[in-house]
Amino acid sequence: MLELGPDEKAKYPFLTDAGQYLKDKGFPLVQFGTDPDLKSSVEKAFHRLKVSTEGGIYKSDLIDGQASKSYVLEREVFSFLLAIVMIKLTGMNTLVKRFALAEARRAEQHLEKDLGNATDKSKIDLAIRIISDLFGIEVTKQNDFFVMPVSDYIKHSVTFHEREWKLINRHVEDGKVFLTPDKTVRLIRKELGSYISSKIINAPIPPMIPGFENYVGELVSICKKLTPSYTITTGEHPPCIKHAIEVLEKGENLPHSGRFMLAAFLLSKGQSVEQIAPLFKNAPDYNERVTLYQLNHLAGLSGSGTQYSCPSCEKLKTQNLCFIIPECDNIINPLQFGRKRK
Repeated sequence: MLELGPDEKAKYPFLTDAGQYLKDKGFPLVQFGTDPDLKSSVEKAFHRLKVSTEGGIYKSDLIDGQASKSYVLEREVFSFLLAIVMIKLTGMNTLVKRFALAEARRAEQHLEKDLGNATDKSKIDLAIRIISDLFGIEVTKQNDFFVMPVSDYIKHSVTFHEREWKLINRHVEDGKVFLTPDKTVRLIRKELGSYISSKIINAPIPPMIPGFENYVGELVSICKKLTPSYTITTGEHPPCIKHAIEVLEKGENLPHSGRFMLAAFLLSKGQSVEQIAPLFKNAPDYNERVTLYQLNHLAGLSGSGTQYSCPSCEKLKTQNLCFIIPECDNIINPLQFGRKRK
């Protein structure tokens, strides 16, 4: 059992029993809807959720990672708990995934800073304990690096398709992989997000709290706008493209290489940026400005003016994005799928 101090409870509220913390403070949930002294925590919870729907990371009141005042700790833990309550009241699965990813990225920032803290060994030790206890990764510090067994590294990097994560491109000695603090915590982002998601999913659904109606209603409206207004038919699409669209429709995270493939494919098929953009709205880290910028860049409408081509099947295989079926019929590019061979 992890022993957390005030700073850690504020940074990693998902590691503590926030509900029990609330009870220990003597506040029933219903009081947050009526007590003006508690309104700031409710508004902070709503803001915390809204930022996550925009693909951002909520910025806390912590100063240099420290809960310098007792009220800071209370608001951080209360707002996390109340955010979960609001999610349950909306019943929107999109909100679960976006909030979990945003909180995982926020925790990732704190873990990275704690691991890289050269003056406070206790923070390093606790960060290592969190990684070990939650995800079973045996991490030790060696000089300026953090090392872990190759088996642990392979297990947790299997979903990464970028070249830098390939084992051959990492520093390995005596069966151990050497990583910087940022790469160490990046390795567990997906599991961290899943851990937080499970906390939300397993939380009970409370009755509507008087005073929360407007917050919940606005969150529902935001989520409905994030849902694609239509679905591009996948009937004639190759399996790699079908898979990418299905991942996005489920609200799951599609790697950058998968997003590039999908956008380049649809652009080559004559789809416009405006037609393609809604497909990405359900991605956990969706950011409208970034999405439109990247799509315009791929379409050749900005930057060098060159429209990017869909990657070859061989390239997609190296990125674990190929889901070959007999109908692929030895094509060398997804754009050839469905064409009758003479």
